[in-house]
Amino acid sequence: MKIVRYKKEGEIKTGILNGNQIKVIDGDITGEYNINIAYENLDEVELMTPCQPGKIVCVGLNYRDHAEELDMELPEEPIIFLKPASAVTGPNSEIKYPAMAKQVDYEAELGVVIKDQIKDITPEEAENHILGYTCFNDVTARDLQSKDGQWTRAKSFDSFAPIGPVIETDLKVDDLEVELYKNGELKQKSTTKQMIFSVPEIVSFVSQIMTLNPEDVIATGTPPGVGEMKPGDQVEVIIEEIGCLRNQLKKK
Repeated sequence: MKIVRYKKEGEIKTGILNGNQIKVIDGDITGEYNINIAYENLDEVELMTPCQPGKIVCVGLNYRDHAEELDMELPEEPIIFLKPASAVTGPNSEIKYPAMAKQVDYEAELGVVIKDQIKDITPEEAENHILGYTCFNDVTARDLQSKDGQWTRAKSFDSFAPIGPVIETDLKVDDLEVELYKNGELKQKSTTKQMIFSVPEIVSFVSQIMTLNPEDVIATGTPPGVGEMKPGDQVEVIIEEIGCLRNQLKKK
């Protein structure tokens, strides 16, 4: 099923998307809930981020074809970094171009949404603790990343973590097509089969380092074709069986 968060008449609700209708949920999507008989029309609501992560853990260099593109050796362990919750923005929202940046890049990624609190789990246990999957754009101020020599500033600006539009709970992710379009032109295209570290391996690895909480998001790396966005550009992250995350870059 496809879980969404949405706003209507100033009220934020959670629901299950089925075609153009949203069935309202009563309760907690990471715990107990009931699916109400009431429904909303998709075109009459504003979609929000489908979850509210306390933290976002991102994996760098996790596609073999991306490593080949960069002529880099494959990492022996996942390379991880954090984005703050304040960077999160939703579908159809603006990505804000920071005044101090001179180059802002897109990075299409599969996002993993955690279901419950976990620590020190094995890869074999990981699937039981995943709520579902979503589209993610790891927006990066590339010039600042190069200048700083580390990634915190470049990855952490407000609106630099678009997530959505849904959380797909019923999905096999070992061979999903991941694409990014800029202004309608295909820029990134690969499949999760190219991942160096699988989703269960990544979730387990991160859990050995830090406690993961309900609705935390793990972004699993980007395919080849990363590139620059200019103000006014529209980018669409499209992942097979999940949907399309659309955002536009705007000058702050």
